[in-house]
Amino acid sequence: MSAKGELPARGPTRSATRVPGRAGRAVRALGALAALVAVAGLTAACGGSDGGGEGGSGETVTIEHRYGSTEVPVRPERIVSLDAQWTDVLLALDAPPAGYLIDPYLDGDFPWRGDGLAEATGIEATDTLPYERIAELQPDLIVVTYLATDEGDYETLSEIAPTIATLRADQVDTWQDIARVAGTVLDAEERAEDLIAEVDATVAGVADELPGLEGKTFALVNYVPGDALYVVADPEDGANVLFDQLGLELPPAILDAAGNAGGRVELSLEQASLIDADVLILYTNGADPAEIAGYEQLTAVRRGSVAVLDYADVSGLNTPSPLSVPYSLDVIRPALEAAAA
Repeated sequence: MSAKGELPARGPTRSATRVPGRAGRAVRALGALAALVAVAGLTAACGGSDGGGEGGSGETVTIEHRYGSTEVPVRPERIVSLDAQWTDVLLALDAPPAGYLIDPYLDGDFPWRGDGLAEATGIEATDTLPYERIAELQPDLIVVTYLATDEGDYETLSEIAPTIATLRADQVDTWQDIARVAGTVLDAEERAEDLIAEVDATVAGVADELPGLEGKTFALVNYVPGDALYVVADPEDGANVLFDQLGLELPPAILDAAGNAGGRVELSLEQASLIDADVLILYTNGADPAEIAGYEQLTAVRRGSVAVLDYADVSGLNTPSPLSVPYSLDVIRPALEAAAA
């Protein structure tokens, strides 16, 4: 997955929230799905600018994140998004970024985006930030998550333009939190709340249609052949929100394996029995899931409630957004219906 959770590494690992590549990518994705634990307050305060970039309004707002706080312009005119969740939120709020991160593990773009980024400039990056390319776009705001691997990366970006980093420390941010911050920055708080309500209502509708999901378990897993299984293992992680809204829970065995680590947990291939759940969502990096030891005996496999997804589809769950959630619900609907029956 991606670096956000390493479930496509942002995939089930938030370090890997964006599925990096093979092990690093998976851990990043699931890891990315796992790398931000304490929520920095999302408080925002308006005030005059002391010097930082100014947007269309000339006003500024202070946003708190994992590296502290940043005074950013209200209604910025040129946002550079180095994060897929942020890019989707901006699109959903009719404020497409001037530049956006291209996922190197994806052919084309995510299917839920349509042509919303037709006028935006794509930025290529893998494990390092292309600072010069970012600066060329003359941003008045930069938003970034897993690619800013430490405070040094954040500070370098901040020299280019005011920068908002990951809101949490060891998990994937919830898209709802990102939407509220975006609403504050764009001076569109009401629209942001409407967006959250719209998507949450869609999820609630599915939960109402499938009441049998209540209390069932799920596992969101990135299988990296020859390496390990990277699994979302934190009830507070952004990737868990959708499943919680559907009434699904993480299996006790996964919670126990994660301990206090949160985010995503790395399981050896010999620990495959720990991913036994009523709903199993798998990203296999192109491998046959039957290669996983004991796969045929897993509850979801016997019940027919498994969804083996490609990179794009699993990314929509690993690092969810207001655009990916409705799309992802359709993709995994057969597995949900089988588990709810």
